[in-house]
Amino acid sequence: MELNTLRAFVQVAHDGSFSLAAEHLFLTQPAISKRIATLESELDTRLFDRMGRQIFLTEAGRHLLPRAEHIIDQLSDMRRELANLTGRVAGSLAMATSHHIGLHRLPAVLRSYSDTNPQVDLDIRFMESEKACQSVEQGELELAVVTLPLNPVDALQSRTIWHDPMAVVVGLDHPLAKQRAVNLRELLDYPAVLPSRGTYTRSLIEQRIGQHHLHVNCTLSTDYLETLKMMATIGLGWSLLPEILVDDHLVQLQVPKLKLSRSLGIVTHHKRTLSNAARAMRELLLFSGSK
Repeated sequence: MELNTLRAFVQVAHDGSFSLAAEHLFLTQPAISKRIATLESELDTRLFDRMGRQIFLTEAGRHLLPRAEHIIDQLSDMRRELANLTGRVAGSLAMATSHHIGLHRLPAVLRSYSDTNPQVDLDIRFMESEKACQSVEQGELELAVVTLPLNPVDALQSRTIWHDPMAVVVGLDHPLAKQRAVNLRELLDYPAVLPSRGTYTRSLIEQRIGQHHLHVNCTLSTDYLETLKMMATIGLGWSLLPEILVDDHLVQLQVPKLKLSRSLGIVTHHKRTLSNAARAMRELLLFSGSK
């Protein structure tokens, strides 16, 4: 049984599609189909049921999947350990970050990293912090630079790099714009534009407001903070944004009971051996946060 055959099986199982698996593995669909057929022949059992254009894991396939994933992870880990013995910083580094951090926190770090480690091919994926943490947990990425989870995740190790103070803001024409100091109940009388429900930032806001047995009236939501800034600027509602985004088109309100700060930092997997490329990135991030 070859490793490439197991990789094809795992990719098809995750994608639920032979064609998508072929794209992800940079192979043709017939090549993927041949590998699955070979594996099914070696095991003398059917791993997928084909129903029209849809495929489903059989019972045997469901039993094989976690074992195949474990074998692939173990071999990948072994390769990283052996590569680390050379001390050479090279190869590919698959990492994720949020759009906000990528725009406002990472540019200088990435430039320094690329200058220092020219033999590393960076594979940077922009996604929501929650999805990035899931990808690290599932072994798809070595690390993520994101808003850190509010509650610890057993499989993940988090290191804070930056504290990100948040500001309650309104547009210049908002009814509260001239008051500056506002109590929480008064603020909540007005509609809000906030990050999507389920995100770490939205959970942070709702937890704080819930402590006062109050509720927020969120009329619009998005995961993109730059879009929230635009919506607050044109008067669609008050918002809670990183202070770094506040400019002359917004008024920052003083709301004593809604002073919040997020933690931004690195997320890695407890049980994963980091490549030299990932270690170099982690060290540079920690250094940048200590300045």
